Amino acid sequence: MPGPVSLTKGRRPPGKPDTRRRLVVIGNGMAGARAVEEILARGGAEQFTITMFGDEPYGNYNRIMLSHVLSGEESDADIFLNSLHWYQDNNITLHAGVRVERIDRFTKYVFANNGHVVPYDVLIIATGSQSFMPPMDGLYTPSGSIKPGVFTFRTIDDTRNMVEHAQYEDHYRAVVIGGGLLGLEAARGLQSHGIEVDVVHSGAHLMNAQMGPDGGAILRRSVEALGIRVHTGSRTTAVLGADRVTGVRLRDRPDIACDMVVVAAGIRPNVDLAVLSGLHVERATVVDDQLRVVDEDSIYAVGECVQHRGEVYGLVAPLWEQAAVLADHVTGADTTAAYLGSRTATKLKVAGVEVASMGLTGPERETDEHIVFSEPSRGVFKSIVIRDNKMVGATLLGDSRKVAYLTQAFDKGLPLPEERISLMFDLGGPAEEQGVAELSDDAQVCNCNGVSKKSLVDVVRGGCNTVAGAMDATRAGKGCGSCKLLVKQVVEWAADGSVEEDPAASYYVPGIPLDKASLMAAIRKQGLRSVSAVFAALAPGSAEDAKSKMGLASLMKMMLADQYIDERDARFINDRVHANIQRDGTFSVVPQMKGGVTSVQQLRRIADVAEKHNIPLIKLTGGQRIDLLGVPKEDLPQVWADLDMPSGYAYGKSFRTVKTCVGKDFCRYGTGDSTKLGIEIESQFQGIEAPAKLKLAVSGCPRNCAESLVKDVGVVAVEGGRWEIYVGGAAGAHIRKGDLLASVDDPEKVKVLTGRFMQYYRENANWLERTYSFVPRVGIDHIRAVVVDDAQGLAAGLDAAMQASVDSYVDPWTERDDPLTPGQFRTSLPLTVLPQVPVR
Repeated sequence: MPGPVSLTKGRRPPGKPDTRRRLVVIGNGMAGARAVEEILARGGAEQFTITMFGDEPYGNYNRIMLSHVLSGEESDADIFLNSLHWYQDNNITLHAGVRVERIDRFTKYVFANNGHVVPYDVLIIATGSQSFMPPMDGLYTPSGSIKPGVFTFRTIDDTRNMVEHAQYEDHYRAVVIGGGLLGLEAARGLQSHGIEVDVVHSGAHLMNAQMGPDGGAILRRSVEALGIRVHTGSRTTAVLGADRVTGVRLRDRPDIACDMVVVAAGIRPNVDLAVLSGLHVERATVVDDQLRVVDEDSIYAVGECVQHRGEVYGLVAPLWEQAAVLADHVTGADTTAAYLGSRTATKLKVAGVEVASMGLTGPERETDEHIVFSEPSRGVFKSIVIRDNKMVGATLLGDSRKVAYLTQAFDKGLPLPEERISLMFDLGGPAEEQGVAELSDDAQVCNCNGVSKKSLVDVVRGGCNTVAGAMDATRAGKGCGSCKLLVKQVVEWAADGSVEEDPAASYYVPGIPLDKASLMAAIRKQGLRSVSAVFAALAPGSAEDAKSKMGLASLMKMMLADQYIDERDARFINDRVHANIQRDGTFSVVPQMKGGVTSVQQLRRIADVAEKHNIPLIKLTGGQRIDLLGVPKEDLPQVWADLDMPSGYAYGKSFRTVKTCVGKDFCRYGTGDSTKLGIEIESQFQGIEAPAKLKLAVSGCPRNCAESLVKDVGVVAVEGGRWEIYVGGAAGAHIRKGDLLASVDDPEKVKVLTGRFMQYYRENANWLERTYSFVPRVGIDHIRAVVVDDAQGLAAGLDAAMQASVDSYVDPWTERDDPLTPGQFRTSLPLTVLPQVPVR
């Protein structure tokens, strides 16, 4: 960590006395810096010399964006609101990485921990808040520091440390303590590093501060659909492990093993300085309507460290409002300005789920109206509470299209339509565009960055005519991202139809500014054969982007087959070692059983291998194969050698398996030889790369025992020797019956159309887009015209490209004899985690 930094610039020339008052700000976070910005905007630079102190050795950054840094969506450099140069340019003396330890309010001096003693005429306290650490055993080492592997999620250093810890190869599981906004964002962010996450929440349901139990139940369903395990109504009583984290102990449930613990159990105002200095402190530092500390004429406080009219706020919108009033008052711009409290509304994207919450979560009086719409299968929940014909609360989950109008109704007390249902849906109520037009100029569109409708409109009318440009200019939509739809609507309304399309929305991978077709054309034209070569030739500044590597690797392997130069850093761990990583760090091994058919010899071999290697669990999979679980990484080559069977492709983004039923030889109802056809399809297309995994099935009759109708490609034998081919089905987190692609009378035609459809999907789908999204997006009629009728003359090319991939197939388990890298199957080195800096 960098040491303290002091920046000073722009002192007045010697000989000219500086008659300006001395403004000192303790706290360089979002509240302190915003207050200074507002003061400068009111001519404060002519009135004050400004000195700021901040605990962290940086400029000012957007704390709300830390979850994006954790997930890798943004770099830490992208979230700074004011760089160190901003302070120099505005003649602000910044002591970064320096903490003020005491205020002498009688002599008007502040005393810092580096020996600085600075006088003030006006003092602003903006010390913010800190993470709450609930009491539990094993949280601290004997020396008093937090146990290695335990993190809070409050600062940029916290986030960097979490990312570093999550990226160690032998770290697989995390427990997040707290199921509020921050905890769920932490959980989702850790998932992006391949970490399995459990969330432990003491409340009866997730986000209980923002929504009622019904909404919380649907949010839980959506979060669990992402693969995050949720434990509500429980408390963590201990962090397990002697020198490093090995798990947590719950009050009433079994222990959870993990490699890291993230504490996101709420925040507490930082009031130590105020208490030591004799200021009036209750739950936080008490201020009046001018943000002035009780009984102090020269000391103000702002932000999360403030208690105003009994309320303490932990959201950013009240902070912006407080900063404006404070600046009006201290600069004299408007001495009548008063802060009367905030009506808090939250609009966020929590773990990928859009959430908006304001006011009451449910009725409190018998006369309150409560309108509820619930659609759990889509993760949609809407609740509106009305009192005396005014909206006093709303919760929107999974569908925030009406949030602009509802926020306005909540903030302004707008009259409501008699037909209440139109508050939730566009059934005669205000259309989205009309709702945007009705927003007042000062309506806050982006809570995270305090951007009003007027700010966006001014940018558009100043010449910016793209949504992305307006977002870059104002930072709107650069926080949680939940307001992007509203930002888009405001920009489109302000541009009066002349808004231009944002080209980045069509990029195949974020690091290369090309859509998929253009990217493929450029790769072919320039003869690029590796991921690094693509970055060097096509990325802006030849900069490599980690988030783009896996998508590029998959695309190039599909395009180039055996001409592709494999680079292992572009692969996820499963693809590097050709096995599925499990929560305990071991791997599962799935040998191939084409069409779910095996033999006595294979079964005997599998049993011998399981016995020889002490396989702890042997499990039949849903894809009709045998899974050997609990294999250490270093044992993988020997297990494969002893099995002497091909890989079953139970990992990665590729063709995996073909599930079959018994078929006509044994089943009384079978009309087609599903087993034979399933084996032939699996033999032909084994291992081919795809934008997402592909699961297939063949059923011997319409009874559909192989579940063909909910597969990426499903084949069903029907009467008359015909076969129906369905595409785009799913039965996982999403459930969708496949669309009928074709009905044919020849198993060979089934294989041709199956391969042609998969190649068309491979060439046209977005990265990670499953067929159940691709097929409805493109349209089954269009796909049928291309794949079955060859309406565009593409069939021969699709067949040839697929055949090239088929011909280049190599069983990845042959790498057991010749590892591509020395460490490919080496166990991870023992890890010693450096002690963390104690958190206050």
